[in-house]
Amino acid sequence: MDSAEYERKTAARFASFDQDGNGYIDREDFSAAAAAILAEFDTTARCDKGQALYSGAEAFWQGMAGIADVDGDQRVTRGEFVTGAVKRLRDNPQRFAEIARPFLRSAIEIAASADDEGDGLTVRSATRLLRVLGADEQVAERVAAALDADGDGRITEEETMNAFAVYYTLDGPDLR
Repeated sequence: MDSAEYERKTAARFASFDQDGNGYIDREDFSAAAAAILAEFDTTARCDKGQALYSGAEAFWQGMAGIADVDGDQRVTRGEFVTGAVKRLRDNPQRFAEIARPFLRSAIEIAASADDEGDGLTVRSATRLLRVLGADEQVAERVAAALDADGDGRITEEETMNAFAVYYTLDGPDLR
């Protein structure tokens, strides 16, 4: 990958975390993502699933800050993101997925509960989840379909974790 493509993909990855567009990633961005998921799937913050999502968002933030917040100001700038969250994790993509696991597990559980089609997350609910997190509608549909790696109509936690790791370590397609 050439440096221009690397920069473009890094900017897209950073923007997907910077929910409010203020130029840095902080705890509020993770809380905003959790609130958006709860609103999309009509789930209250005070229920067990809502609390688990907020706890997962906090754990995700703490993991990212621990890796990338070099100056300790409780903000991750684009430069810190590139250095910490992308370059350090590129050699070990599963580490990034593990940092996100509590949040993603809770988000999947909330989205899956919206399905009336049995256990697991459907492609339809995954599309909604991706869209609420900032993906373009058409891209969200395409990515959600690709997440169902075994083609059984359900997206497992492991399929999600693997795709997440690939995307955020820059090998995956852009979501915007």
